[in-house]
Amino acid sequence: MALTAETESRLYRSLRVASGAAAHLVALGFPAAVAVLARPGSSLFSWHPLLMALAFSFLMTEALLIFSPETSLLRSFSRKVRVRCAGGVLLLYPKLMKNWTLAKLKLYHATSGLVGYLLGCASLMLGMCSLWFTTTVTGASWYLAMLCPLVTSLVIMNQVSNAYLYRKRSQH
Repeated sequence: MALTAETESRLYRSLRVASGAAAHLVALGFPAAVAVLARPGSSLFSWHPLLMALAFSFLMTEALLIFSPETSLLRSFSRKVRVRCAGGVLLLYPKLMKNWTLAKLKLYHATSGLVGYLLGCASLMLGMCSLWFTTTVTGASWYLAMLCPLVTSLVIMNQVSNAYLYRKRSQH
């Protein structure tokens, strides 16, 4: 049975919404799990894993997910309002750069941001190989913790590459 274009489009959109919801849950669940494991307040170092997981896994992921219409928690606001709230005023800076077009600057920004985010996820995964984490988290829960940055990075990578990289590459 062949799917029609409308059914396929609806199915594809539903899968994007589901992956976005999973990314939101993982972005919130991972720092919560680290908070339980680290027991903040037991020592000065115990705050480090919690704050790093909160800053990177939650705040950075949510900051990137807000720009996709399927994954944004702020769907009631227009895209224009969301971009301005997140610092869209800084987009006036390319006017000062005469030799770069806005399209190229957006492409460079999307590419470097994606590389930075993926390197951060790799750093987070390497941190999970530390002595403290491997002694605190064992068995299947360690693999589940490793899946958290992997899932969020795949969703972000798909979102950024679909929004900027593939479209910009085909226009040149």
